[in-house]
Amino acid sequence: MASFTALLWVVHVVNILMTTPLSPAGLNVHGIRPWDPSGLMGVLWAPLLHGSWSHIMGNSLVFLLFGFLAMSGGLGQWFAVTSVIWLVAGLGVWVTGGPGSVHIGASSVVFGWLAFLLIRGVFSRSLPQIGVSLVLGFFYGGILWGVLPGQPGISWQGHLFGAIGGLLAAWLVAKSITRPQPSSPSLTPGLS
Repeated sequence: MASFTALLWVVHVVNILMTTPLSPAGLNVHGIRPWDPSGLMGVLWAPLLHGSWSHIMGNSLVFLLFGFLAMSGGLGQWFAVTSVIWLVAGLGVWVTGGPGSVHIGASSVVFGWLAFLLIRGVFSRSLPQIGVSLVLGFFYGGILWGVLPGQPGISWQGHLFGAIGGLLAAWLVAKSITRPQPSSPSLTPGLS
């Protein structure tokens, strides 16, 4: 997760260096542009892009923490969970975002990981995971208000669909866990 978080910072520095008077948006033109067919490519790039130093600083700590906690099921599961969140969030923003807007930032993935971590224990019926979700809910549950519209310039759609992606990922992970099947009744004829 430290490497992935460092990648966000490297991309941001490159973005700053590429921002010029001729290209004032830098790499951010590759964010999600709702309803624009060419803006669909932004689904892949938007979580890596940030609009300012305060934007990336605001996302980095929770990105690192929630991503690390989401890795507790293993790297393969983390990759699958992150992919579901990334795609659901991006496509949700593309469909519901305002025309002419550009959506960027890792907060969609952050909201997805948080939702995943908050609900996975319920779906998997795991007391340790429910314990983690209670602690996270106590300290970070308040940020979930970010799924509601209200702050200009903040992609509540990214937050909302990231959280929906996290819920979907938690359900899929719980569904993929094989549970022991009840033993079948004996096929030996009984005496009556």
